[in-house]
Amino acid sequence: MPADAELPMTKKTDRTPIRWLVLALAAASLCLGALAPAHVAEAQEQRYQRRSILDFFLGRRYLDDAPQAPDVQQPRRQQRKRPPPPKAVVNTRTAPPLRTVEEEPAVQKLGDARTILIVGDFLASGLGDGLTAAFETSPGVVVEARGNVSSGLVRDDYYDWPEQLPKMIDELKPAMVVVMIGANDRQQMVTDTAKEKFRTDGWFTEYRRRVLSFGKEVTGRKIPLLWVGLPAFESDSMTADAVQMNQLYRNQVESIGGEFVDIWDGFVDENGNFIVTGSDVNGQQVRLRTSDGINLTQAGRRKLAFYVEKPARRLLGTQASPDLVRLDSSNLPGLGLPDNPVEHTVPISLSDPNLDGGAELLGARPPPMALTRSPRDLLVEQGEMTPAPPGRVDDYRLPVAKVPAEVSVK
Repeated sequence: MPADAELPMTKKTDRTPIRWLVLALAAASLCLGALAPAHVAEAQEQRYQRRSILDFFLGRRYLDDAPQAPDVQQPRRQQRKRPPPPKAVVNTRTAPPLRTVEEEPAVQKLGDARTILIVGDFLASGLGDGLTAAFETSPGVVVEARGNVSSGLVRDDYYDWPEQLPKMIDELKPAMVVVMIGANDRQQMVTDTAKEKFRTDGWFTEYRRRVLSFGKEVTGRKIPLLWVGLPAFESDSMTADAVQMNQLYRNQVESIGGEFVDIWDGFVDENGNFIVTGSDVNGQQVRLRTSDGINLTQAGRRKLAFYVEKPARRLLGTQASPDLVRLDSSNLPGLGLPDNPVEHTVPISLSDPNLDGGAELLGARPPPMALTRSPRDLLVEQGEMTPAPPGRVDDYRLPVAKVPAEVSVK
């Protein structure tokens, strides 16, 4: 064949599309593997490692060695809506009408209801909320809380209680005045002659005078006075001051005929320490104090009112407790006695109480002479007790073992 002769062309171009197709599929598989979620790859790797370790120890292959497709979350099936439950049929002819809590009517107060006036600082305002709830069902009692949050007996330039209290009494004409004040009084006091620092002798002397004068504004009008003491606080210094001030309140109020209400035990534990959580009026463990360690929660206010409610009901009488019924000759229950008891009564004869013709009372004759001693006489006089019947619980005799018959041996 000559050198310059051209070789016949082979059909290489026929295989080119197939090669390109194979390369495209390989590239697509690599891209899909790269785009697979990371958690799928980690799950497969952990599955392979786990199986390899198990194969190493157990020396055998599992049937499911082939990599399985990762769990793919199936689309949630649309849940079928359940039909609404049938409405209850109420027979309006026999059943009473339904009433919700919001629809319950409030207790209507009487026109001559007696007023309890509460004065003081922020603790007195909380006491007003608690007493309002306590006397909510008492139509004969109205609670009026006139507390000023930042007031006290020291800063009379901010709020002058000796001037405002007589105006409130003349306006409301209360049947009782409840005072709770002093939590804001731990500060310097300005008098007519000097400035007295807190805890000094001059400060306590002037403070006693102001407490006594404030209480006389109530007792001088012949109005019952309840002075509520301070509770414990989270601050140790405030708690120590509250103890000293409560003693001052008690001495001054009782000297003018008022009554001191001690609430200390309701807000401390058995060791006398401040508590945030304690028992409410129903004995349940609830939060009584707020996060600042000074104010009271709603349950704490109701518990505070619980200590004042008892002496208040005692002083107000039956008008504060309408649910108590006084028994007298007009509302005594019927005893069912006949109008003429002689017609329904048969007298008993002393000579014949059994109406059997006897002529002697019991014990008139001596008992008949017994020839044998009774079990009672044996037990009391000689200490002997008759043996109990076999099988009874007090039969302490050991059972007699049965001896088997001798077996003859041949």
